[in-house]
Amino acid sequence: MLSSIDIAKKVIQIEVEGLLHMKSRIGPEFDVAVKAILNTQGRTIICGMGKSGIIGKKITASFASTGTPSFFMHPGEAFHGDLGMVKPEDIFLAISYSGETDEVLKLIPFLHDNGNFIIAITGNSQSTLALNSNCHLDIAVPKEACLLQLAPTSSTTAALVMGDSLTVALMEERGFKPENFARFHPGGSLGRKLLSKVRDFMISGNLPIVSVTSEFIDIVHAISLGECGYVIVKNKDQIGIITDGDLRRYIDINKSNSFSATAKDLVNFDPKLISADASMEQAIVLMEQYKVNLLLVSTNENIVGVLKK
Repeated sequence: MLSSIDIAKKVIQIEVEGLLHMKSRIGPEFDVAVKAILNTQGRTIICGMGKSGIIGKKITASFASTGTPSFFMHPGEAFHGDLGMVKPEDIFLAISYSGETDEVLKLIPFLHDNGNFIIAITGNSQSTLALNSNCHLDIAVPKEACLLQLAPTSSTTAALVMGDSLTVALMEERGFKPENFARFHPGGSLGRKLLSKVRDFMISGNLPIVSVTSEFIDIVHAISLGECGYVIVKNKDQIGIITDGDLRRYIDINKSNSFSATAKDLVNFDPKLISADASMEQAIVLMEQYKVNLLLVSTNENIVGVLKK
C-alpha cells in the first residue's frame, strides 16, 4: 500500500504530466480566443456546471481583476431567465470536460441565434460543445490523478491552467501594469499603496544626516545607526545621498585607502526627488525609470523624508 506521501507525489506527477500534454497541443485557436476576448465591445461570460463551474468562477475573478470585463453564469439559471443578460457582442466561454454537459448544451441554440462568439474549453475536440463553438481550447489529459479515475482532478487542473493562460495572455496584450491591478484591488495592500500619497509611506523621523566633510567611519556609523541603508549629505544649498551600495563599490575599488575618504568622495549630489504630495504610482514609475530603490522626498524645496522601494 502506498503511503500518503507517495500518493501525494504520484498525484502531483500525474497532474504535471497532464499539463505538459496540454501544453504540447496549444495551437492557433488559443490566439483566436485571446483576440476575440480582447476585441469584443462586450463582456466575457463564463459558464460551467459542477466542478467546471467552480473553475469558471475562478477564471471569471481573474479576468475581472485584470481588465477583462467578465461575469459567471450558472447554466441552470441561464436556462431559466439569466440569458436575458447576454448581449450579442458578449463572448460566451463554456467549460465542460466531456463537452456533453446537458445544462450547457441547452444554451447553444440561443447563443447561435443571438450571434455570440462561443469559446469551448473541453477535453474532447469531437464533442457536441466543441463542434458547435467558434473556437475550441483542448484540455484533454491522459488520465485523472484519482486512483479510481472517477473524481475530476487532472482535468480540472488543466481547465484552471487554461484559464490562467488566457488571463496572462490578455494582460500582456492590454499592457496591464501594477497600477491597473491596484485600481481594481483598492482594498489590497498593493491598491492601498499605489492609490496613496508618497507622504503616507515615506520615512520622515530621525533621518540619518552627515556633512560633506564627514569621515568614512562616521558615514558607516550613521548608516548603521539609521538602519535604512543610506545617509543624507548636506552641503550648504546642496543635498546628496550615500547608500550602503555606494560604500561597498567604493571599497571594492579603493581597498584599504577607502578609510581616508570623506563624504565628498562618495556623495551623489544628483539624487532623484519626488514631492510628498505625489502619488505612489508616480513614485514607482520614477523608480523603475531610473532603476533606483530610493527617492528623496521634498516639500517647498526642503527634504522632509525618504521613500524606499
